[in-house]
Amino acid sequence: MKNKFKVTLLILLTLAVGALFGLYIYTHEIAILEPKGFVAEEQRRLFIDSFLLMLIVVIPVFILTFVFAWIYREDNEKATHSPDWSHSTIAELVWWGVPLVIVTVLALWTYRTSHELNPFKPLESHKKPLKVQVVALRWKWLFIYPEQGIATINYVQFPEKTPVNFVLTGDSPMNSFWIPQLGGMIYAMPRMRTEINLIADEPGVFQGLSSHFSGTGFAGMTFKARSSTDQEFDRWVSEVRGSSDRLDWQVYQQLVPPTSYDPVRYFRLTDRNIFEQVIDKYEAPNKQVRGY
Repeated sequence: MKNKFKVTLLILLTLAVGALFGLYIYTHEIAILEPKGFVAEEQRRLFIDSFLLMLIVVIPVFILTFVFAWIYREDNEKATHSPDWSHSTIAELVWWGVPLVIVTVLALWTYRTSHELNPFKPLESHKKPLKVQVVALRWKWLFIYPEQGIATINYVQFPEKTPVNFVLTGDSPMNSFWIPQLGGMIYAMPRMRTEINLIADEPGVFQGLSSHFSGTGFAGMTFKARSSTDQEFDRWVSEVRGSSDRLDWQVYQQLVPPTSYDPVRYFRLTDRNIFEQVIDKYEAPNKQVRGY
């Protein structure tokens, strides 16, 4: 009787933990499960499909764990004891065949999705992509809009339903650029130029961050990404262009020293080659580049 009670209690506790976990997910906003763009939506679908597929193995394993523990408990005299048993073709097919099928399906899904969601691949849209240059600093993000002639610190804005071509580099230890509700992350490192294409399907304010630990001020290396209407974006650009703060190479040099939890700042861009100069600084350190 005691053993039955213990088994029942263990099952109930397992179900309770599972229920609490499900309740937490249902009542809390988890960024990767609340996509607001095409890329993030596809990534969530891959995550959920992969999770459900792996449950084909996980659920039977948990069930059989309890079943075997119950059948072969110490006081069960009816349990068959087979010390000389060594092989079962059916068992071999199950524990090798099922995982093989699952791994194969996962590999095909991942391969197809990885190519469809290649961060360098432009997103299809009837609207012209917006180019935003991103420089990862310690411990802040610099966003440069070369076509609009503006720049910001720890804030990026773009129109909804418009592909955004983020071109990234770093002037600091390696960081990883990530807006979870819009898509995956990509690294930004000195001397390297990389890209990621994202799109927001609706207006909203999304959390952006560095997902790679980069030192003391890592926790404060966050930013707001705002998706707005075209009219709101144009109005915002006009306001930033009227900023009294300008950004050229000399001002940029003042932003390079490490700082933490920097407030949002707006700049009127007076030197549209800053991004290229940041890369050139590491590409050819002895080369005299304009503005150095």
